[in-house]
Parts: sequence; C-alpha cells; structure tokens
Amino acid sequence: MAAHRDPSWPLHTLAAEFAQAVREVPQRPFLRMVHGEWTYAQIDDESERVAHGLKRLGVRPRDNVSLMLPNCVEFVVVWFALAKVGAVAAPVNTAFRGEVLASAIDLVQSRLLIAHAALREPWAPVRPGLASVERVVVVGSHQAGAADTAYESLRAEMPGAPPLEPPPVTFSDLCLLLYTSGTTGRSKAAMISHRFVLAQAAGVIEGLGLRNDDVLYCPYPLFHLDAAVMTIAPALLLRGVAAIGERFSVSRYWDEVRTLQATVFDFMGATLTMLWKQPPGPRDRDHRARLGWGVPLPAWAPRFEQRFGCRLVELYGSTEVGAIIYTPLDEPRRNGSCGKPLGRWQVRLVDEAGFEVPADTPGELLVRSNEPSVIMDGYYAMPEATLAAFRDLWFHTGDLLKRDADGYLYFVGRRKDIVRRRGENISAAEVEAGIETHPDVLECAVIGVPSELTEEEVMVCVVPRPGAVLQPEALIAHCAERMAPFMVPRYVRVLAALPKTPTDKVEKFRLQEQGITADTWDREPYDDTKERR
Repeated sequence: MAAHRDPSWPLHTLAAEFAQAVREVPQRPFLRMVHGEWTYAQIDDESERVAHGLKRLGVRPRDNVSLMLPNCVEFVVVWFALAKVGAVAAPVNTAFRGEVLASAIDLVQSRLLIAHAALREPWAPVRPGLASVERVVVVGSHQAGAADTAYESLRAEMPGAPPLEPPPVTFSDLCLLLYTSGTTGRSKAAMISHRFVLAQAAGVIEGLGLRNDDVLYCPYPLFHLDAAVMTIAPALLLRGVAAIGERFSVSRYWDEVRTLQATVFDFMGATLTMLWKQPPGPRDRDHRARLGWGVPLPAWAPRFEQRFGCRLVELYGSTEVGAIIYTPLDEPRRNGSCGKPLGRWQVRLVDEAGFEVPADTPGELLVRSNEPSVIMDGYYAMPEATLAAFRDLWFHTGDLLKRDADGYLYFVGRRKDIVRRRGENISAAEVEAGIETHPDVLECAVIGVPSELTEEEVMVCVVPRPGAVLQPEALIAHCAERMAPFMVPRYVRVLAALPKTPTDKVEKFRLQEQGITADTWDREPYDDTKERR
C-alpha cells in the first residue's frame, strides 16, 4: 500500500491536507466525472475563487452553509472553499421537499444556501419561509433573484485580492454536518469534524488496502458519507483520483465504471443484487475494477466475484461513527461477517440492560473512540438526542450484531428492524436475504405489521425482476424451503419500486405507514402450535 499522510497532528484540517496535496501533485487528476476531469491545481484555483466570494458574502469561520446540490464539480469546489474559510458544509438530501427540507435547513441555522438551479422546484417554494437563510447562491444559472447571487459572480476573480490566510480552526472543529439517512424517521444532522473526515479516509485506505494508483468510484450522492468522506477524502490522502457518478443506475453502472477507469467501487443495500441479476454478457469482465466494498455481502458473492473478476469486501459503518469494521484482507472470508474493528475504535455488544452478551448472541453495537474526534460530536441542536445516543459514555448505534469466538462480527439488523412474532425475534435482514435468492425477485423489504394475536406479523414488500411475473404462493413456498417456519412471511405485497432515500436505502417507515393495503396478499395465519405436536 502506498504511503499517505497520517492525520494526527493537532492543527491538521481538510484545508491543510488539500494545500499539501496541491503542493505535491498539482497536475495530477483529483476529481473525475463522466463530463470532465479536474486536477488538484484546478480544484484549488476554483475553490480559492469561491472562498473569496464566500468571504465577500460574509461567511465566517464556523458558520454553517447549507448546500442543495446534485453530484457536480461545484459541490466539491464549494466543500473545499468552505474548508479554506473555516466554515461548515451542511449538504441536504436532494430528495427533501416542503416542510422536511425547510426543517433540515432551519435546524443548522444557515444564513446562506448554495443550491442548484435544476433543483429550484423543491427549494424555491420554501425559500421565503426559511428562518435564518438571508441569501441563496444559485449554481447552474447566470441569473438569480433580487435576494440571490449567481454562482458565476461568486467565483469571479477580484483583482488585488490577497491570498487567503489559514482559517482559525483546528482538527476538532466541524467540517461537515451530515444528515442521517432517515430510513426510520426524520433525519438528524451529525456533527463531523476535520479529524473525523481524515481519520476515516486513513481507515478506508488501511481497511481496503487502497493504493495511490487506484481510481475510487462512487455513484451515490455527495451529501452522503460514502461519496464525500469515504471516496473524496481517501483519494485526497492517496493523492489519487475520486471518480463520482451522477447517480446510481443499474443499466449504466458498468459503462460508467469503464468510462471513469475505476479500480475500486462501492455498493450498498440492494444495488449489488441488482447488478448480479442483470443478464450475463460478454463485457462482464471488461473493466479495471479490482475491488468492491459495501454491505451487505450476500451468500452468492463468490459467484459475483467469478463473473465480474473482482474481489468483494464487506465492512460496517454509519454516518455517526463512519466505517469502523473491515473484513481482514489477509484472512479467509467468513460468510456473513463484516470483519473486525480497526484500532481507532472500541466496540461492545450489549443486551437491552446494557450488559455484554456472550459469543454468537445478538447485541446492540456500542462504539467508543481511542483517539480524539474520530466519531461524530453529536447531533446538531439536538442535545436530548445526543445524550440518548451517547449514554454510558458509549455511542449506541441501534444496530444488532453478534461476535464469534474469534472476534469476527456479524451484522444481524437494526434494533428497530426486528419483527417480534409469537415470542420470536426475527431479523428482517435475514428474511430479506432468503427472499432475494428467488430468481424472480429484484429486491424486497421485510417489515412488521400489527397482528390480531398481539405482537407482529411478517410482511414482505417485493419488487419483481423486470419481465418476471411473481406469484405470492410460489414466493412463500420458496421461503418455506429456506427458513424457519416462524420467519416465513404471512403477507406479500408486490410493488413496482420500493420507497428509497437517494442513497438507495429503503424507507421502511413509509411502508409501515401504508401497512396492509388492498393489494396485499395474505396466506393462512401462521400457527405455531403445529411445531409443538
């Protein structure tokens, strides 16, 4: 693995790391997208211009600046410009609308919103009612409203402007406010320091064995941890290339990997399943990708590796703590395991009372850092939520994992993603994994719905593979052959698509709000007395 700078000294920030990279490799490519490529020097020049423009608008160190931008070069430029000023980027989910969008921006008390003209439809209606926003900088348009500023004027070079001085911030100051995915409810803004970003980048490099000749590809939004912290930042430490796609597309995925010359890619949720279920073709190995990382890793991963000619690595991470658990690269894969924690983090698995659970028993994952500022500092302007998350001096992830006798960890599911049925705790993730082995299933989501016998019943919302006709009876028979009787769903709802965040995580709370609908298929109620005879 190529050497990279260890982000450990007290005054080290994202801006300082970037300045060092520009001095070392100014003409090396840094950012690559389908429509262009930019060197370290070019991103430096653009971000310097924008930083001066931000200062003219009154942006000061430690100010929060909201961004509503798609994946575009301006997003990266603005992030580094804010770092040069010492301000904090607060990128909102571009799928937010109405009150949800307004609440997200109001939460972080931004005085400035930088938004794309292509997203005017969601942000323009809420603009007049925003509590703190005084001005909007509009990207992608040379025109702006009376109270707004065109991005082109923001980046205009001002004759005689003095060089920017290093901002009065340190490694522990905030660099990002990243909103949680919102799969179970309203999003919160996780406070991410400069050190968090750089330590995470170093962890990704260590955990995945990345090299400085790697091209790191991410098709997910830049407002998400994967793209900003786990793709852009590791490329920066490696003095390498970050290849950012506009959005995930199963039909364009491998073409984009080829075009961007990616050597490393990431996946999440059902995206790997979608790629696997595409018809095999002669170009399946026509790419440079050597490694893919993400979660979860299905049982058919070895067949994916054989077909596409690349290694898959499972890990564990979240917005609040980053990626902290990696599958060891020099040891045989253990099916279902996300690996072991890296040295910067401690982990525990505990029961509902907070006591350690024995081996092979699911428990909630708790995380604590061994170094300063390498997990989030809390939820912005939400002291109660922060205290609840950090009780007993450990961060409570809400995720259930188990540990084997050798210390390998296995993801079981979200604590809130467990279906309680007739006294049995059923992992939705395990049921989903069994259902997705059906050849006509593209993806699915398992939820709990109220039962007339108290507790819950198991319901699956399933999307068929394109061109397939999925019969609920056949799906239930498939489940009965592969899982314990108490895990087999009672309800089946066939949908054209699942509700998702822009990072392809299923919004299960929306499915639970809809509950049992008129188009839901119901089998005979589950009878556990049959197992006792």
